[in-house]
Amino acid sequence: MLKQENVKIREIQPQDDLVLAKIIRNSLKSVHLDQPGTAYFDENLDHLSQYYQKENRWYWVLEANQKVMGGIGLERFVYFPSCLEIQKCYLCPEARNKGWGYRLLEMVEQEAVKKGYEMLYLETHSILKPAIALYRKRGFQEIEHPACIVHSKMDRFFIKRLEAQPCN
Repeated sequence: MLKQENVKIREIQPQDDLVLAKIIRNSLKSVHLDQPGTAYFDENLDHLSQYYQKENRWYWVLEANQKVMGGIGLERFVYFPSCLEIQKCYLCPEARNKGWGYRLLEMVEQEAVKKGYEMLYLETHSILKPAIALYRKRGFQEIEHPACIVHSKMDRFFIKRLEAQPCN
């Protein structure tokens, strides 16, 4: 069993690309979402470090005992004002149910506030019940399918309004 103190979240590096692509593809395949319209077929999946180098894009890796266990990305979401989209939030099976997904979400919420954004948007699939429960626990509210989203296989959509935390 991995200890919490051996876990860190860091920015993505090129050597993480293939490990993360494998985690994401295996996660989607395990729930039969290895279909067009999901991250499984994203043309950038094998080169996430390069994709997230561009302006208004960020990706972080969760590492435990120096092993990549998953990650989470943010990208400006142009369809809503002052909004970032959470992207490619996946953990390998042995990293689940340890509170690490919660930590990743908490961290990107703090990063979004630091960067001056007011909202987070995400899309997921109804088959991903543990992920949906986690999003709700973090205060995300389900919304109707945005008309601007036409390419996605995802069928659940969430938004969260962010509040700046007071300085202590």
